[in-house]
Amino acid sequence: MSELIDNLTQSVKKMEASSYYGRVCGVQGLFVEVSGILSALAIGDRCNIINNRGENVPSEIVSFKDDKILLMPYGSMDGIGINCLVEVADAKPVIYPHHSWLGRMVNAFGEPLDGKGPLIKGSKPYFIKASPPPAQFRDRVEGKVDLGVKAVNAFLTICKGQRMGIFAGSGVGKSTLMSMMARHTDSDVSVIGLIGERGREAKEFVEDVLGAEGMKKSVLVLATSDESPLLRRQAAYVTMAISEYFRDENKNVLCMMDSITRFAMAQREISLSVGEPPASKGYTPSVFAELPKLLERAGPGAGTGSITGLFTVLVDGDDHNEPVADAVRSILDGHIVLDRAIAERNRYPAINILRSISRTMPDCDTKEEAELVAKARKYISSYEDMAELIRLGAYKKGSNLEVDEAIFYYPMIEAFLSQSKHEKFSLEECYEGLAKILDTPYVPQ
Repeated sequence: MSELIDNLTQSVKKMEASSYYGRVCGVQGLFVEVSGILSALAIGDRCNIINNRGENVPSEIVSFKDDKILLMPYGSMDGIGINCLVEVADAKPVIYPHHSWLGRMVNAFGEPLDGKGPLIKGSKPYFIKASPPPAQFRDRVEGKVDLGVKAVNAFLTICKGQRMGIFAGSGVGKSTLMSMMARHTDSDVSVIGLIGERGREAKEFVEDVLGAEGMKKSVLVLATSDESPLLRRQAAYVTMAISEYFRDENKNVLCMMDSITRFAMAQREISLSVGEPPASKGYTPSVFAELPKLLERAGPGAGTGSITGLFTVLVDGDDHNEPVADAVRSILDGHIVLDRAIAERNRYPAINILRSISRTMPDCDTKEEAELVAKARKYISSYEDMAELIRLGAYKKGSNLEVDEAIFYYPMIEAFLSQSKHEKFSLEECYEGLAKILDTPYVPQ
């Protein structure tokens, strides 16, 4: 009860002493033109349009045109007409996260979606669009994160504060792999952003993937595909803002976003609407400017907390060099590539080990672990190089000792990489299992 009273008191203190109003003078496409607001406003500030039905339609300032303001509504434009009243809302796009948000589902405004009552607001505001800590004051990326997935733990080890992309075409298993890591992670807190995804997935994610135990240490941010591009874009920013709050509480945060491609598409819709010219495959220059601003917010902090980022990327037409995938890959600290050909032969997760890489892994692995993984990768590479000849029966046993060894070990390594979504394997179990397959001595650290 005392927390609710404090929440109400803080809300009253944050109220503006005066209000500013304007009028709608035009509607065009996704935009509403407003005149008559004389207060100092900037891009990203918010207004409320009172439509003909008396409903408040939250909107964001996206551009200026002569003496008019261009607003883009967060919701439907139904009922908005000439001379509708426009009120300047709280001009600070901030949220007030609180540790009690764990176990809750929120929208792009940081408002509850789960029917469990109001959220308690924290005392410190967190800007939705914030800058990461200065590079020179950030800690180093170190210490492994156990994600419970054999292929990732052993071959693509992720460290605290690392940012990793999961790249795949549609229907290859990005969301399933992310859900496995969300369920099995040993991080203190999980902040999960479902950006522009299917609405039915939200309840499935909470009940089937996370479960009661996983949800206790998670915050879920949801913006479905039918919502406005502003909401889809803002949900990604809010996901990062909540992650920054828990990082500042000295927690090791696992921030997962599905998907970064939907964020890029939302930004493209917004920028094309304001008249920005398209650059590459319809994506505007502002898309490639916003991507690093969002992704750089993940990483180690200036204290003991960190944000480990996992971002799924939907590659268009299975082209891993399409503009968004190429831009994201250049920003992140590694990439996990899911291969449709592997999925078609029913090996899940369909991770292509040879095309995937973790850039921080060499500094986190011991010499013994690095040699074990290198040996397994060598066998995979040798087999894949000769795969066509082996399948055709054109390879003669004894022609190459290394290929002979690869043919022997490859089926066992493939079986090791296969894992159902309900199975969990610790880091030590992964190394011990791989060492057993390769007949290599391994002493747990």
